[in-house]
Amino acid sequence: MKIAILSPIAWRTPPRNYGPWEQVASTICEGLIKSGIEVSLFATGDSITSGTLNWVCERGYAEDPAIDPKVWEGLHISNLMEQAGEFDLIHNHFDFLPLTYSALIKTPILTTIHGFSSSKILPVYQRYNANTHYISISDADRHPSLNYLRTIHHGINPEDFPFCEEKEDYLLYFGRIHPHKGTHTAIEIARLSGYKLKIAGLIQDKEYFNARVQPHLDSGKVEYVGNADPEARKQLLGKAKAILHPIYFDEPFGLSVVEAMMCGTPVIAFNRGSMPELILNGSTGFLVKTVEEAIKAAESLHLISPENCRKHALRNFSTGRMIENYLEAYREILGIR
Repeated sequence: MKIAILSPIAWRTPPRNYGPWEQVASTICEGLIKSGIEVSLFATGDSITSGTLNWVCERGYAEDPAIDPKVWEGLHISNLMEQAGEFDLIHNHFDFLPLTYSALIKTPILTTIHGFSSSKILPVYQRYNANTHYISISDADRHPSLNYLRTIHHGINPEDFPFCEEKEDYLLYFGRIHPHKGTHTAIEIARLSGYKLKIAGLIQDKEYFNARVQPHLDSGKVEYVGNADPEARKQLLGKAKAILHPIYFDEPFGLSVVEAMMCGTPVIAFNRGSMPELILNGSTGFLVKTVEEAIKAAESLHLISPENCRKHALRNFSTGRMIENYLEAYREILGIR
C-alpha cells in the first residue's frame, strides 16, 4: 500500500507551535510508517518526516508573509495531483480544494474533514460526495447532507504527553486566543474560583487580546506565557489543576482536551460540539453550560482522578487506535475498488 498524505501549508508539518491540521497529518503519517506503510508527505519544504517529503513551497505562509497563500496552495495541490497515479490512495487534510481534482484522477481520495469554516464551502463537499470518501473527526461535526465512511477521533502519541500526578495550583487556558474559544470567560472562571490562570496559545485576534485579555495581565492572577512549543506544552498541561475550555462554538474536536487528559489533567468545558464525545462527565472532567456551573466544577476537581484521565485517553485517543481505524478505512476503500 502506497499512501500520499496531503497536509496544509499554513505551517510546517508537524508545527513548531500552533497548527492542528498539520499536527494530525504528521501523526497519521508517522504512525502509518511505523505500521510498515510506504508514505509520501506533501507539505512545506521545512517539514519533518521519516517518510518521503515532497514539496514545492519552502515554508508555511503563516510564517512567511512574502508567500502568497492562493498561489502556493494551488501549486502545492497540483504537485500531488500530477503524481496521483503513483499512489494507491490520497489522504487529504487540505479541506475542500483538492476535491475539485477527484474526477480528473483515478486514485481514490479520502478526506478527513477537520471542520467546516463556513456553510459556503459545503457545495464542494456535496458535489464530490459520490466519488470521494469522507471521515468525520467527531459525530457532532457531521453534516446531514454528506455521506461519511466513518468517524475517527484524533489520536496522540502518549510519549509526547507524559503522565503527571502532582498538580500545581493554577488553571490553564490552552488554545487559540479568539472570542469563539472563550479566553475571556476562562479568565472570569479562574478569578471567581480563586485560582491563578495561565494562558497559552496563538493570538489569533489581536484586538480581542488587547481588549479582553491584556488588561487582566497586570493583576498577578493571569499570566500569558505565549504560544507554547511542545516542551513547554508538556509542563503546562501536566502541572495544571485543570484546563478551562469555555467554547462559544460547536467545536469539531479539541486536541488540547485529549492532550490534557493524556497528561492526567481534567478538563472543564462548555458542553458544545464534540465535548461529550471526549470528556467523561464527572470522571475525566466536567461538562458545564454556564460560568456558575464551571465555578462549581472547579470546586470539585479533587473528585477527579488523574489516573482515570490518563486511562481514558490511552483507551480512546492514542495514536495506535487512530492508525488502525484509518488502515481499516483504507482497506475498505481499496477493497471496493
